[in-house]
Amino acid sequence: MQKRRLPGRRPLLLAVGAGVTVAALAAGMTSAFAATVFSDDFNDGNTSGWSKSGGTWAVDGSGVLNQSNAGSELARQFAGQTSWTNYSVQARVRPASFGSSSALVGLAARSTSSTKMYRLALLGSGRAELQAVNGSAITAIGSASLGIGTGTWYTLRIEASGSTIRGFVNGTQIASGSNSLAGAGRIGLVTAYASGGFDDVTVDSSGGGTPTTPPTTTAPPSTPPPTTPGPTTPPPAGWPTPTGSQKVDATIPVSGTFDGGLKRYYGIGDGGQSESQDPMFELAAGATLRNVIIGAPAGDGVHCEGNCTLINVWWEDVGEDAATFRGGTTYTVDGGGARSASDKVFQHNGSGTVYIKNFRVENAGKLYRACGNCSTSYQRHVVIDNVIVRNTDAIAGINTNWGDTARFSRITIVDDPDRDTSICVKYRGVPKGDEPTEIGEGADGVNCLYSPSDITYQ
Repeated sequence: MQKRRLPGRRPLLLAVGAGVTVAALAAGMTSAFAATVFSDDFNDGNTSGWSKSGGTWAVDGSGVLNQSNAGSELARQFAGQTSWTNYSVQARVRPASFGSSSALVGLAARSTSSTKMYRLALLGSGRAELQAVNGSAITAIGSASLGIGTGTWYTLRIEASGSTIRGFVNGTQIASGSNSLAGAGRIGLVTAYASGGFDDVTVDSSGGGTPTTPPTTTAPPSTPPPTTPGPTTPPPAGWPTPTGSQKVDATIPVSGTFDGGLKRYYGIGDGGQSESQDPMFELAAGATLRNVIIGAPAGDGVHCEGNCTLINVWWEDVGEDAATFRGGTTYTVDGGGARSASDKVFQHNGSGTVYIKNFRVENAGKLYRACGNCSTSYQRHVVIDNVIVRNTDAIAGINTNWGDTARFSRITIVDDPDRDTSICVKYRGVPKGDEPTEIGEGADGVNCLYSPSDITYQ
């Protein structure tokens, strides 16, 4: 087996680009929101740290993020964590064109999916409206006629505290009300049949669910690393034959359970490693995806916005990543397989533990990587059990200075007579904008947990 170079984690979906700074919000912020937990001025020229859903987005030479496709029904960029609860999000927004009086350019808070959020919209009618959006159901919390026009910058702010939602334009409150649509969620930049520019995004928070600063020194976990019971079925012996094929033109949102009946889904993205591709499936908190074959191009695979379960899901040709675990605390991959992942298969950006069992991986850089330079860093864990590995550089990469752990059992490595496959690679996690440093590999009884009997070579 020819061993590839193990790359450090490049800036990813929940990482904020080099232009990110931590600074206080403009005057007018209430004292209830005191701690800045996220900011991006796009001066680094990219959208690292944001997840795109629809539209045509690019950062121009002046450091403004523009959405230029005025024909897009819904174009969105999301950032942050689904666990964020009480916070204020502010951004400068400049409408460029409106396709109709109901077209909009705006800001979102507490987004739990690509279609569920609170939204402060600048409308083509000239009004500003604070909305509770749940798919096609839009409830106006309040609005004001402000003579909104194109080519003008407006400072929008949404404050969410408990069930109270407030909207501000240029420092003036235009709406306030009580609404229970969403108690937590990410921030977003949105357009609908309109184009516009966005800049100087800031999130301030003082309540529960606030992201915390990662530890700066190495410390063992304060509790025993998680374990998992033995599997009820062996890893799959081969790759399944699709029962049919379906081209996908836009991300499929999943709430509850989606059973694909082993149909192949394909058609998102460019089939490569380019950043900020849309996912094929976006799973809401608690969702399950099962019996799905993801073909090429697959975009950014699967996004889990909260706790999720993937059962018998197959990736024939991994694009950017097979799956990204973004919010929540417990994620389970049971059965299935992935191949042709030049970087990694599973990317862990949120907190908690990823369980991978009864799985097979072929021709990959890494099976699992705990993000080493995301905008918010956590102590992360992975439990890998009953997995077949072929032509893969490393099974897991973790950040030992943040207390990450990786536990391995019943790992079978195939066609590796020289034992080139690294079981557990250790990195030193770094702040946003830097690259993690590889500092070692192998079992140590603290972070990388396995014994020789846990690894079988065939």
